[in-house]
Parts: sequence; C-alpha cells; structure tokens
Amino acid sequence: MNNKQWYETLFENYGQKYDNECFTQGTIGECDFLEKEINYNKELKIIDIGCGTGRHSIELSKRGYSITGIDLSESLLQKAREKAIQNGLQINFLRHDARNLPFKNQFDVAIMMCEGGFPLMETDEMNFEILKNVSKSLKNKSKFIFTTLNGLFPLFHSINDFHAEGIVEGNATYDSKNFDLMTFRDHNITKIVDDNGAEKELECNERYYVPSEIKWLLKTLGFTKIEIFGAKLGAFSREDKLTTEDFEMLVIAER
Repeated sequence: MNNKQWYETLFENYGQKYDNECFTQGTIGECDFLEKEINYNKELKIIDIGCGTGRHSIELSKRGYSITGIDLSESLLQKAREKAIQNGLQINFLRHDARNLPFKNQFDVAIMMCEGGFPLMETDEMNFEILKNVSKSLKNKSKFIFTTLNGLFPLFHSINDFHAEGIVEGNATYDSKNFDLMTFRDHNITKIVDDNGAEKELECNERYYVPSEIKWLLKTLGFTKIEIFGAKLGAFSREDKLTTEDFEMLVIAER
C-alpha cells in the first residue's frame, strides 16, 4: 500500500522533466530580484526551502552567496547536487521535511519559491508548520521571501483555463475538478510522464491563500513588515500590485 502524499509521488524521478516545465523558466530574473532585496549582501546566510533541482540555489551560489537548499524529494536533490558539481559549486543540499527543520536562528534570509512545500500540504495546520519552521530557522533580524497561490485568482477565473494556456507537449497537465469556496482548496488531477517514461495520474489538493490570511499567519510568527505583490514569472517587481489576475503572489516579510 502506498501511503505517500501526492506531492511526494509527483516529484519521484522527475528532476529532468521538472527543469523543462514552463514554471521553472524564470530563474535568472527571480534571482536578480532576490539579490536586490537583500542589498547584494554576500555575508548573509540563505536557506532555500523546497529547493527542488536547486535552480535558485545554484544561480545565487554562482553569484557568490552562501546557500543551504532543502527539499523532501531525494530525486530532485540528486539532480540539484549533479548540477552543482557540473557548475563547480559547493552547495549543501539536504533532505528535510519543511514541517520539521533542524535549524534554529541560523539564517538571515529564507526563500521559498514556486510553492516550495507551502501551500501543498493536506491541512492548513501542516502548511502553518512550514511557516513556523522557516521562522524558527531564521535569526531575529531576518527576511523571508516566498511565492504562493493567490486566492483572489480562482474567485474570478477558471484554474483550468489558466493551466491550459501554458500546456507544452511532454509537460505536466492539470484538470481542476473542484475549487472549494469554504476551504479555498483546489482538487485537481495532475498527469505527468516522469524521467523514466512512467505515466502518473495524481489526485492533488492545493490551498490558495488570500493576502489577509498570509499577513495574519506571518504576524503571529513575529514578522512585523509584510508586503504582498503580484508574482510574474521571472520578473518579480515591487511595482506589481497584487490583483485578481495574478495566479501567484509574492510575499516579502521582515522582522
């Protein structure tokens, strides 16, 4: 019997295909933004939560930053380690569950890009555990930058239409079955072909958040300055006010 959650099964043997997905193509522009947000300070210690194949970690490491990448998927981490070696980089890529991190007051900056764990968990409490563990890992004076699903979007748009626009042959496909207004969870069927050519069909469950929820959750964890913007792939900007047109939101929290 397979007791793995959908997000664990999804990312098994998926490192190669993951790097080809359309949503992973904005790395350079996103790292430009991240650098600016941390004032190009290479003394800062950064943790990349849900680092996947290490695309942000590797790009930032190339630019001289000290990064630790963590992810739940061993196959994605293996791909990240291979890419780091190919680039002549030494990056600590560690397998950890973001709901149970071993760090305490260790990092100056946390990044969690492209739904890196949060908001994929099966309960709101589990999603909050990720935020709690990130907070615990950060120093008292720190910055937390992440993207998450914008709950304003499905109130005004079809999630199916959004995913249909970006379909590329060979990439993952999504079929949203039900967006629940009481829980703000989207239940969908995701189909992928993994790196071994095996077809997978997964019942997924993702939580969309409205800005006021994110602000409240982060305030309870001691973040005092919380700003939320629209998250445009590869082109994050403080000029982009969050709207109902944005599928994702960009959150910048400081304390």
